[in-house]
Amino acid sequence: MVKSSRLQKSPVAGNTTRFASPFKARLTSYLTRMEASPASPPTSPFARARSAGRAEKHWPRLEGASEAVRRLEENIARVATFDCSVLITGETGCGKEEVARAIHAAGPRNDKPFVAINCGGLVADLAESQLFGHEKGAFTGAFGSSRGAFRAAEGGIIFLDEIGELPIDLQPKLLRVLQRWEVTPVGSTEAHAIDVQVVAATNRDLESDVASGSFREDLLYRLNTIHLTVPPLRARKEDIPRFVEHFSAHFAREYGRQQWVPDDRMLDRFARHSWPGNVRQLAQTIQRVYVFEDRIDAVLAEVFDASAAPTARAVGAAADADLAPPMEMGATEAIVSAIVQADEHAASEQRVPVFNLDELRRLAVRQALEFTQGHRGQAATLLGVSLNTMTRLVAESCPEVQSKSGRRRVPPPPQPR
Repeated sequence: MVKSSRLQKSPVAGNTTRFASPFKARLTSYLTRMEASPASPPTSPFARARSAGRAEKHWPRLEGASEAVRRLEENIARVATFDCSVLITGETGCGKEEVARAIHAAGPRNDKPFVAINCGGLVADLAESQLFGHEKGAFTGAFGSSRGAFRAAEGGIIFLDEIGELPIDLQPKLLRVLQRWEVTPVGSTEAHAIDVQVVAATNRDLESDVASGSFREDLLYRLNTIHLTVPPLRARKEDIPRFVEHFSAHFAREYGRQQWVPDDRMLDRFARHSWPGNVRQLAQTIQRVYVFEDRIDAVLAEVFDASAAPTARAVGAAADADLAPPMEMGATEAIVSAIVQADEHAASEQRVPVFNLDELRRLAVRQALEFTQGHRGQAATLLGVSLNTMTRLVAESCPEVQSKSGRRRVPPPPQPR
């Protein structure tokens, strides 16, 4: 989710498969139907607040048309009219902070500060000071006083991103702030009343963290007054063409280039892709298209073919199927052949031989080198790692292994006594 903006259509003369205008018929008709659909007048206070928020504040993101996003939009408008704690969950890159900013833009606190804090980036020794402030001389290096994030957000919203990463010793102090709505700066005995709305976000399963003892149950209940879930991109595939068109127009303007419009076949590949990095990954993919416009096919193939990366299951099944050694054909063809044949022979997922991760890593490295006849480059491709990482894995897991592209490890000469 990103800031919405008016999309510019760049006229391009001639017929081209890379950069074309006007937009493809499929995308044009889709967007035209969305824009031409009659909007019924808002009937409920929440719907009226939503319409007012959009008209006056221009909600800072590209909204989707899928049913999951429509429900999320309704919940945002409803939550924005109430002063309560909100917990936003969702996978990485799906736009949790943009949902928090939408709550801020659509609510009565829209003219007050929006302060975002990444709890995963808090310095352990200074986390309390960063959140609640400190007095001059409270600790070494405190040459002046600080208000802290909560007091800086006075009257507005404080957004606690990656709340699951909050240090365990700081959690009871945050809990007390949420109970009393006051903060006590480090080095002070005087409490300061605060007026903020707390919105937290995480991509972790906090209930599992509660069960493991890494997150306080009472703090979870305090934060989880309202729970909003941001759907992953794969659950809203009908929105992908809108995002492709939006990001393409955005980067065309930013880089001063003609707008790239994928053909129907490529647009289908975008829609079918799982996008584990969600909207952020999609935006970065479009950005790379503009950076490497002379090799777009290679850029997109790197993204779409990543989901077909070979796994340990594929390697094991390929070995059981007595596949031909990969050196008899090209490296890429051999790996692709191994994956395809392995998937055909592996009807059900095999159980791992051991559960110890260190031992499992050693087995994976050894089997990858054995399958590729000691070729580190091909073994790295099988394991899905870089050649530098493969070299480190070989050194750590099986230093005695001799590879084709590596040198034999020679023990250091004995030191003279």
